[in-house]
Amino acid sequence: MQLTRSPRQARIAIVGLGYVGLPLAVEFGKAHDTVGYDINTARVDELRQGFDRTLEVNATDLASSARLRFSSSLEELRDRDTYIVTVPTPIDDAKRPNLRPLIAASEALGTVLKPGDVVIYESTVYPGCTEEVCVPTLERASGLKCNQDFFVGYSPERINPGDHQHRVADILKVTSGSTPEAAEFVDSLYAGIVTAGTHRASSIKVAEAAKVIENTQRDLNIALVNDLAILFNRLGIDTLEVLEAAGTKWNFLPFRPGLVGGHCIGVDPYYLTHKAQQVGHHPQVILAGRRTNDGMGAYVATQAIRIMVRKGINPVGARVLVLGFSFKENCPDFRNTRVVDIVHALQDYRVDVDVHDPWVDEKEAMEEYGVALTGDPREGVYDAIIVAVAHDRFRELGADGICAYGKDVCAIYDVKYVLPRNAVDGRL
Repeated sequence: MQLTRSPRQARIAIVGLGYVGLPLAVEFGKAHDTVGYDINTARVDELRQGFDRTLEVNATDLASSARLRFSSSLEELRDRDTYIVTVPTPIDDAKRPNLRPLIAASEALGTVLKPGDVVIYESTVYPGCTEEVCVPTLERASGLKCNQDFFVGYSPERINPGDHQHRVADILKVTSGSTPEAAEFVDSLYAGIVTAGTHRASSIKVAEAAKVIENTQRDLNIALVNDLAILFNRLGIDTLEVLEAAGTKWNFLPFRPGLVGGHCIGVDPYYLTHKAQQVGHHPQVILAGRRTNDGMGAYVATQAIRIMVRKGINPVGARVLVLGFSFKENCPDFRNTRVVDIVHALQDYRVDVDVHDPWVDEKEAMEEYGVALTGDPREGVYDAIIVAVAHDRFRELGADGICAYGKDVCAIYDVKYVLPRNAVDGRL
């Protein structure tokens, strides 16, 4: 069977309505008959009511997508012919790829897959995963054969949570397919909604590799400046001043030290290293960068404790306020947040830790990490304050507002350069 139908007539299902899937569904729903599918019935109910708890899409955007509807029923996908999978691909506690959501989605789609259908994956994976894991799963569940009865494509997501300047239509899309005809179909499908254009890769593996190295490169650059920050701290040099001075050269890359969390930068390199080790290659540089970045939470906690001791504050039983819990500023997304590493390291010193983040849902933080967020911190009660996330709300508080939470003698540590140098006792 050859894939000859026009992408313009595609009846689309977006499988997974998180940070990636929902904005994609909204764009496709403007031009195509589109079903946004998610197994989370509460999520589907909220979206039907025009509310997106991720804050990636507002009610006006949802209403503008006239041909989009939402469902948690697999039966409603039987009349679809194009499926786009946007489920999460996290890592487990041992830093290994957790492909269970991807496999479960593929198994479910296999039960509704028909001859002539196309399945496109956007979830971040290692090179080879689509054809080595997803395709066999689809074949087993459907009884059909890839490239004979159905076709697959891969077009990696490039969503940046909390970024309302770079949206789906504004970000150039990498595309690929399991046959030349499938590649053409996938590329044309996305070209219909992505005004920034498309880049067709020669194979699915190339597209998979391109995605996973985007964030591996950023991870390594941040690891470098984190390593430099630790060095400059020992040398008594202010890291930000050094970076600003070096940044006066036109080709110096403006990376900053910090915590590396989230669903991409802190996760994707482990997908690449997993595949590398499968084929007998030990990726020393990538793993070294991961070790550095994974250790920054504990480093921040240790530095804060040292400052407290120098100021005569006994850490045991001390009250410390951590400002911020999401993995980045002005965003409710706390997946793989490394702020939790600061919290756990402080608790190891028998510190009493309060965490405040106006962006993060308190119930979800408790369910995911067992962290009870503090709604409104009291003034004048904390022995130390750590600014862990650069929310605009914290910037607006300024040095006076943040320091007001502390006692007369209080240690202030700034992870994200929110406050001026003379207002803090330490920073990365």
